[in-house]
Amino acid sequence: SSSSSSSSFSHLVVNNANDSRKWSSIAPIKKCIFDVGIGLLAASVLVLSPLEANATRIEYYATVGEPDCELTYVRSGLGYCDVSVGPGKPAPRGQLINIHYTARFADGTVFDSSYKRGRPLTMRIGVGKVTKGLDQGIAGGEGVPPMQIGGKRKLRIPPPLAYGPEPAGCFNGDCNIPGNATLLYDINFVEIYSGNRSLPN
Repeated sequence: SSSSSSSSFSHLVVNNANDSRKWSSIAPIKKCIFDVGIGLLAASVLVLSPLEANATRIEYYATVGEPDCELTYVRSGLGYCDVSVGPGKPAPRGQLINIHYTARFADGTVFDSSYKRGRPLTMRIGVGKVTKGLDQGIAGGEGVPPMQIGGKRKLRIPPPLAYGPEPAGCFNGDCNIPGNATLLYDINFVEIYSGNRSLPN
């Protein structure tokens, strides 16, 4: 009985020693795989991170651009043209509406877009809640017809109707929009919005 116990114990020790060698040989492999994974993650972060940390404007590339059309300029300096006139109601002053838009600088660089965020912007139009150029360009006035639901329009907004001489869109000292910037907008008037539901066309 004592001999049998001793033999079993020796067999257990040998098995444990073999298991230990097996795990000790696997551990460096696991560590190597883990290290490679961390390295790839760090590399991907480096690739995806901007090299210029002090960039003064945000650039979005995956956005929607409408076809060109010939701009008409009105006395205020606003330029507009309809890519397509919508079949729905005109933009109601003072009410909330949903629009999709892409905003660019005069050189064509995109600095903001609702398409990038994947949802339209809800805004109150015609009552000074947005820039004068957007109010006039969407709600109409001074020779500009109001947009209609479903319509698409291009706007060229000069600095006095945009943000003027002061930079805008500033956060922690960085400003997305420089002073005296001319802004280009592609507007898609999606719907009238009220509360938690959209009003019918």
